[in-house]
Amino acid sequence: MNVVPRDLMTEIPVSSADFRGAMRHLTGGVSVITAGRGRDITGMTVTSVTSLSVEPPTLLVSINRDASSFPLIRRYGAFGVNILNADQLDVAERFAGKGGLKGADRFAGSQWVTSVSGVPLLIGALSAVDCEVEEIVERHSHGIVIGRVRDIRSSPRTAALAYWHGQYVAVDQDEDAVRLANVSVPTRSRRGA
Repeated sequence: MNVVPRDLMTEIPVSSADFRGAMRHLTGGVSVITAGRGRDITGMTVTSVTSLSVEPPTLLVSINRDASSFPLIRRYGAFGVNILNADQLDVAERFAGKGGLKGADRFAGSQWVTSVSGVPLLIGALSAVDCEVEEIVERHSHGIVIGRVRDIRSSPRTAALAYWHGQYVAVDQDEDAVRLANVSVPTRSRRGA
């Protein structure tokens, strides 16, 4: 493998449009991040939740610093991660801003419970995770929020909501396993191998 020294490479700036186009190929699980307490609450739909550590249980989420959730996460030091099931498309769209709802109005139409930290958690989500902020690392337009998991509420549902190529897609373990079995890949014979 030939590696070109960095000083010999010509840097070509990557446009925001090209970057967004490339990232549309990355399938992401859909979650709603919730923040605040009482009527001072808001939330947003994201695909940027990542497990950081099992010991101790820790998540990270990347949030635009201009988003209404960011100052509430900073102020209260907590946030909720609500991993949506395939039936919660309406929740994803509402928290993505469809219909123009903002703040506490986005929570209407769904059932919520107050977590240990005080943030709202969605009843019926695949998992609803209560996190305490450990650190916020600010880079460029976003804050990487690292949260220590304080509580988890899970449902028995198995169908998840994902986002791919600019649209929501249901991922159902049982249904997708049947589809894959119907289109199984032929295996090579071990004879003569």
